[in-house]
Order: sequence, then C-alpha cells, then structure tokens
Amino acid sequence: MDTFRLEGTPRTEGPGAAKSIAHRSFSDASGTRLVLDLARTGESGWVFTLFYAGTRPAAGTVEDHRALFRDAVDRLGLALVEITPAASADEVLITSPDSPGVPESAIGAHWDLPHEDLGRVWPHLGLREDAPREVKEIKLRELMRTPAWPAAPEVLRQQAEEFLRGD
Repeated sequence: MDTFRLEGTPRTEGPGAAKSIAHRSFSDASGTRLVLDLARTGESGWVFTLFYAGTRPAAGTVEDHRALFRDAVDRLGLALVEITPAASADEVLITSPDSPGVPESAIGAHWDLPHEDLGRVWPHLGLREDAPREVKEIKLRELMRTPAWPAAPEVLRQQAEEFLRGD
C-alpha cells in the first residue's frame, strides 16, 4: 500500500464500495478530484480503480498509475487480467466462449447495433476512437467470433476485414 499511498480504510460510498479495502483521495495536476481504490474480488482477485467525476484526469496521471499498477503486479508475481482502458494487447481480457464461467457476449446471437461504420462500433466494444490499434484488433476479433457477426451489415464486415488487413 505504500507505493500507492493508500489509507488503510475502505471507501464508504460509490460503485464497488462494499468490496473496497483501502483508498486514497487526491487531485491531479489539472485539479481533477480522483479516488484510487483497492478492492477484493473473490478469494484471489484484486481490483485497482482510479475513479473520477466530470473532467477526465490528465493523461500523465493515468499513465503514471498504469505504470505503478503494472510494476506492482510484476513485483508481487500476480497475473494481470485486464486494464481498462487498455493501452496494449496484454492489457485486454481475452475470453473464449468455451471457457467455464465466461458469460455470453453482450452482443448476443443477433445483430442489433444500428451501425454500419466501424468507427461507431468501437464504443460498443468499450473502446475510445484513439485506442491503440493492437487493442482494437483484439476487441474486433472477439466481436467477429460472436454468433451475431454473420448478421452484421456487409459494409461493416468489409470494413472490419480491411482494418485487420491494415488497409
């Protein structure tokens, strides 16, 4: 907890507060109020979350904490499952539909997104337009493995194939 300067008390409000075990409130260089939280999930899972309300924190703040998280994971010999938003391919949770305990895709068995443009699909995959290409590729391949993909508009499927080819 020293690395993150966390207080040894849980958060008492906000999303996930019931699982919180330690936290720290602070402001970044731009004055954005932030809360860094450490929570338990199950017997062996840990979740670090950087909460903010309103203005997005400075990019440097997010990247500094990402580096601290990754260093702690490496130092403690933990397995990194996912960082959101992902900055590299190893920060993306990749699930297999056959894996036990993996929920069905939120896309479902039929295509119900009204979009025929790949740029408008990224947010539905939890990505911003400026997400790294390698992260977009992983998320797109995951979408393409869903039962709904064959029913996606032809123009979208073509755009996806072109994107993956690097066109």
